[in-house]
Amino acid sequence: MESHEKVVEVLGGSRDLDHGQIEMQNTRVNGSRPSKPQLKDLDDLFPYIGEFGWYQRILFLLMIPYSFFFAFVYFSQIFMTIVPEEHWCFVPELANLTVEERRYLSIPMKDDSKYEKCHVYDVDWSKVLDTGVLTPDSNWPVKKCEQQWEYNYTDVPYETIASQLDWVCDRDNYAATAQSVFFCGSIIGGLIFGWVADKFGRVPAILGTNMAGFLAGVGTAFANSFWSFCLCRFLVGLAYDNCFMVMYIVVVEYVGPKWRTFVANMSIAVYFTFAACLLPWIALAVADWKMYTLITSVPLVLAIFTPCVVPESARWLISQGRIDEALKILKKFERINKKKIPDEIFKEFKDTATKIAKAEEEIRNYSFLDLFKTPRLRRHSLLLLVIWMSIAMVFDGHVRNVGSLGLDIFLTFTVATATEFPADVLLTLTLDIVGRRWLAFGSMLLSGIFSFLATTVPHGVPSATLAIIGRFAVNISFNIGMQYAAELLPTVVRAQGLALIHITGYVATILVPYIVYLATISPIIPLLILGTIGIFGGCLCLCLPESLGKDMPQTLQDGENYGKEQKFWDFPCFKRKNQVPVENRY
Repeated sequence: MESHEKVVEVLGGSRDLDHGQIEMQNTRVNGSRPSKPQLKDLDDLFPYIGEFGWYQRILFLLMIPYSFFFAFVYFSQIFMTIVPEEHWCFVPELANLTVEERRYLSIPMKDDSKYEKCHVYDVDWSKVLDTGVLTPDSNWPVKKCEQQWEYNYTDVPYETIASQLDWVCDRDNYAATAQSVFFCGSIIGGLIFGWVADKFGRVPAILGTNMAGFLAGVGTAFANSFWSFCLCRFLVGLAYDNCFMVMYIVVVEYVGPKWRTFVANMSIAVYFTFAACLLPWIALAVADWKMYTLITSVPLVLAIFTPCVVPESARWLISQGRIDEALKILKKFERINKKKIPDEIFKEFKDTATKIAKAEEEIRNYSFLDLFKTPRLRRHSLLLLVIWMSIAMVFDGHVRNVGSLGLDIFLTFTVATATEFPADVLLTLTLDIVGRRWLAFGSMLLSGIFSFLATTVPHGVPSATLAIIGRFAVNISFNIGMQYAAELLPTVVRAQGLALIHITGYVATILVPYIVYLATISPIIPLLILGTIGIFGGCLCLCLPESLGKDMPQTLQDGENYGKEQKFWDFPCFKRKNQVPVENRY
């Protein structure tokens, strides 16, 4: 999806775009009088319209509903398809007995003194009842369950579609398959709404993706079979990511460079995290999977008001040559922020916007295939593809593996999801000090190590604690990956390259539900796989150049030469200590 990837382009672009400030610094160093900064793009206009004025603050608050939509689309399926830990075959002939009597008589015991979930004694129950026998004979023949199951709703105190349709035993992979179908929908949605965002604008894309999620989400509540459920989840998958990320991009574009890291990370840390933490408690409160589905789907209809409250992307309008419309929006910022753009500045920016529109025409002559034509750029591009696939798989794997940690899934999901907040805060404070390369490596490595450690301690609180720390670490990696890739790819192919990287992440996550499903064999298998992928992906990060403090590459040749002067053991934080701060040079 092109829109999601431009987030990173916006986040990383401040160093690359603030040419006016650079020129002013150069004139001061040379001892001459600073000249008026040139307006080379939209970023240079923020000192005149406000970097984080009242209008930007309003837009920041308007991200709240879209953050909720994103969390609901992404995580809600978990609580529609969970199955109670205890379930066993239902024998209709024994319906007049109590639940305990029925289970004791008809269900064989396993070696660990627990009842079988998928087998039942194969006897003539009418004759057994006629003889008055209420004690099973271990010599009775056994067969697989063929009809329906009973459930102990203690750990999951409501009926889900999985328990309603008996997705257990030979069908216990149905929930994983439905989740994979959801991610297949996300691939198609990324392509469709990425095209809509480029062709018709960001606001139509926001409206379209959320309406798809609304309609398909409501349809999910009326699904009565595995295939109807899969169809609805595929259509909901069209909205995944796009329902928030396009809005995320629009807001970040309208915030000054100094505020972008704050807005980008805190919108996820606060809004998204809070919405995700609410989900298990909504499910418990309504105790009905259909009502829960409606509650988490109907709010998406509020997106119909998007054109009324969200401005179109000025950058997109300029790229389409619709400069007057972009300037009209900027005038609104000027008015609400109580700022004044001098007439000569406004005229100069209009000329600059015309040049930008022409440059955009030239960029369209390139494609993502150009990333693979030269050796260094090809290597960096392939590394970014594999690293993002690793990050996406580990992140989503930890999200979905909470049900296999041996604790209450509702509480565990809440605690694990809440780690997003401290992870984003830590990232905001350290990313521009430690740098992308070593922080990405370190966080992925820690995620892998703690995933491994979780398999060496007793199942339950000890293993869950270590797994949650692994989740905390990969949260950091996930947000670094969004920014790191955009800072390494050349401008002329950045949007297409990031779209390719992001879609490969979608493809990789199709496998994740099946990795988590392996917990039915042993709960340590998913953690071992996630730990291996995490350490592998983290080590690959060290093969990339550092981008902190570097101008983003513009041309393909810039991308090919990027980082040639760097050494493997370069640490940005150590190098910065030996440099004189810019403000002390004058």
